[in-house]
Amino acid sequence: MPSWAGPAALALILLSLGALAMAWQSWSRQQSLEQELVRRQEAAQIGVTQARAAATQALDQSRDAAAKVALLDVKLTEVALQRAQLEELMQSMSRSRDENMVGDIEAGIQVAMQQTSITGSAEPLVATLKQADERLQRYKQPRLEGVRRAVARDLDRVKAVSVVDVSTLTIKLDEVARLLDELPLLNEAIPRPAAPGRSAPDKSAVKPSPKRAEPDADAGRMAHWWWQAQVGWDDLAQAVWGETRDLVRVTRIDHPEAALVAPEQAFFLRENLKLRLLNARLALLSRQFDTAQADLRESREMLGRFFDMRSRKVASASELLGQIAGQARQVVVPRPDDTLSALAAAAAGR
Repeated sequence: MPSWAGPAALALILLSLGALAMAWQSWSRQQSLEQELVRRQEAAQIGVTQARAAATQALDQSRDAAAKVALLDVKLTEVALQRAQLEELMQSMSRSRDENMVGDIEAGIQVAMQQTSITGSAEPLVATLKQADERLQRYKQPRLEGVRRAVARDLDRVKAVSVVDVSTLTIKLDEVARLLDELPLLNEAIPRPAAPGRSAPDKSAVKPSPKRAEPDADAGRMAHWWWQAQVGWDDLAQAVWGETRDLVRVTRIDHPEAALVAPEQAFFLRENLKLRLLNARLALLSRQFDTAQADLRESREMLGRFFDMRSRKVASASELLGQIAGQARQVVVPRPDDTLSALAAAAAGR
């Protein structure tokens, strides 16, 4: 064996050991690099997840911020509107007392004119003008003296108008309708009224005639009997004469159709007259005075044609209808133009 083989083998062994050592060192470094790479990858993944969560949170916050900004814009608009309204209210409150009073009086008169045109009564306008006069009198402002004089003139003009009292007229119509069932017709026989100062004779009581004196008891029984017979005959003759006078009744009838009304037709006649009065009542309530006048005129003609005008109740009903016809007329309530003109001049500052 050559002498160099031992050292060469030792050198080869040492070289192999060195190569193994370098390979081990290289593998260890590779393992450590792989672990570091995995650790860094995990750290990067965690960072990405956190960044995504932060981005989502930031997006939500931005949305909330946008909603809050929109809400703040709405509130700011409301505040601006409230400020404008408050400024307008302060300006309206800062107006002079004269302008407020003029505006109130004018508004009250306009409302009263509407009520007067609807109801046909001057009471709302009269009450409003009186209230305006009292307010102006308490205020005592020389600038509004012209308005007060105009109010006084219009108040006198409105008071001078006689307005129809519809409620009173309807009450009178109801009274006439109530009396219809008690009114006698021309063809009805009514009892003959007793003469003034005399009462109806009592048929149950038989009184001796005052012209015949009762005979004395000494005159005899025959004379007494004869006296009783004469008294009885006189009373009988008077009773027969009274009944005979009631059998015949002479009445002047200007309208022949009134005498031809049958008893069963009297009910329909009265109901027809009631319907006429009801139509007149409805016409009065609806302010149709021409229609009411026509119905009232026809009702009075029916009373005079078919009913006995000598009766006190018939005369009273006809008089009531005449009063209603005289009062049921169209009345135009004058407009308070002087007051409105004076208020307009006062509002304009003239």
